[in-house]
Amino acid sequence: MAPSQAGIDAWAKLGNTGWDWKSLKPYYRKFYTLNLPEDELKAHLGLDWIGKGVAGDSGPIQVSFTGALDNPMPMAWNETFRKLGLETSADPFTGISMGAYSNMQTVDPKTRTRSYSANAYAAPAMSRPNLKIIYDAEARRILFDESRTTMSGEDMTATGVEYILTSSAQPQTLRARKEVILASGVYQSPKLLELSGIGDQILLSSHNIPCIIDNPNVGAHLQDHLMTGLSFEVLPSVPTVDGLMRKDPAALSAAQEAYATSKTGPFTIGGIGSHAYLPIQDILAPSLTNSPLQTDLLAAAASRTLISHERTVLDLLRSGHDGSGALFLFQAQGVTHENEATSTSAPKLQDGSFFSIGCIQTHPLSTGSSHIASRDPSVKPVIDPRYFENELDLEVMARHLLFCLEVQKAEPLAGFFKKDGRRNHRKAFIEEGDVQAAKQYLRETAKTTYHGCGTCRMAAEEHGGVVNDRLMVHGTKNVRVVDASVFPLIPRGNIMSTVYAVAEKAADLIKEDLIVK
Repeated sequence: MAPSQAGIDAWAKLGNTGWDWKSLKPYYRKFYTLNLPEDELKAHLGLDWIGKGVAGDSGPIQVSFTGALDNPMPMAWNETFRKLGLETSADPFTGISMGAYSNMQTVDPKTRTRSYSANAYAAPAMSRPNLKIIYDAEARRILFDESRTTMSGEDMTATGVEYILTSSAQPQTLRARKEVILASGVYQSPKLLELSGIGDQILLSSHNIPCIIDNPNVGAHLQDHLMTGLSFEVLPSVPTVDGLMRKDPAALSAAQEAYATSKTGPFTIGGIGSHAYLPIQDILAPSLTNSPLQTDLLAAAASRTLISHERTVLDLLRSGHDGSGALFLFQAQGVTHENEATSTSAPKLQDGSFFSIGCIQTHPLSTGSSHIASRDPSVKPVIDPRYFENELDLEVMARHLLFCLEVQKAEPLAGFFKKDGRRNHRKAFIEEGDVQAAKQYLRETAKTTYHGCGTCRMAAEEHGGVVNDRLMVHGTKNVRVVDASVFPLIPRGNIMSTVYAVAEKAADLIKEDLIVK
């Protein structure tokens, strides 16, 4: 999904030279190729917003629209938001759009298969003589030149990586001729740094790991998008994938046959197709004129001495140019039962057909952490997301959840839902304007979108940073991190497009630095 210009410009405002929207925009285009559908489906999905020269046209990732003409909901979604005055204001990938639109998917329209890094980037490079992939291996730590210490004032030089094969208990070593590049993700990259002696000295000492670079920012600043939703029973004529969600044998068989014979059906759907970026001011004004959101909470927050993250998020929330939340449409029952967020039981899906209207918090003020629990590399890290630690997050998301009810009641979308139909749970019958009920529902059902980022934050060390704007780990000469853990601020939508864009830019940085050396 598309990030915003304001959200990416915030990266540069946090001190990262070359990481503003203007600098990163070419890389958002570089990684993918947009494949447009036939004119009839374009009209059905309302794709008149696509801007000339905005989309990628030569990248390896194949992107398309997976909607179907027999599904009336995408058209109804766009028309409903148009009547509410909230249709998309521009192509979302211009970085300045707000409102509802039909979203693109990473599905190759020719093969009807997922297009992603393994088949689009890695597979074509497998025959290169300078690429060797070691399978069934686990990196344990980065090795450094032990003849130098940070006490000398010099940056540390990585000499290699220690790893272990699943078939052997004996650690092995790979020597680094130039750089060690971490791309292990939001939880494993900080874990490897800490196992290697880079992190909070107190934490490392508690696990008997010698600290070579004391940086308490490693593993901190974890950000994620929370989501929840309300499921509403639809008319029998509306196609859903509830049967697949319930693992109904007949539904599974029909879907498999459709895909095998004609590459059609629900197995060709790549994700969320109907989406909307919404600023809380536009959604709820004038009802929020005297609410805690615009008075007490923001005033209290503004009066505090805030860290750069909080200041940046508050600026985005108050600007109205980025969006404080996103709504989406899901073709089945979603949130299933009370205490969904903490339940370990199997989903309790009802019989029948449902569509869900979900909401996502785009820019949380709350941040969490991910740290090692042991010096043993096989032990999983301790992840503490600290969702809703800042009360403003709950306040904002509750307002967006209430707006899901407004969207469901608006025409023409309302015409596809059963009057007085069932919902996903008894607590989903929230009264209009009942903020406290919305908050309680969120506490029991909100869960991760798996968009974690920020644990090796790109910023100056004194501002919470782990890597600099060349993605080099502070205090090292040749350790670079290239994954979502370096994001200074979470983008407003699915982080996948930003992961690809950052990787493309990082490739150029690496080439530039190698030439200089």
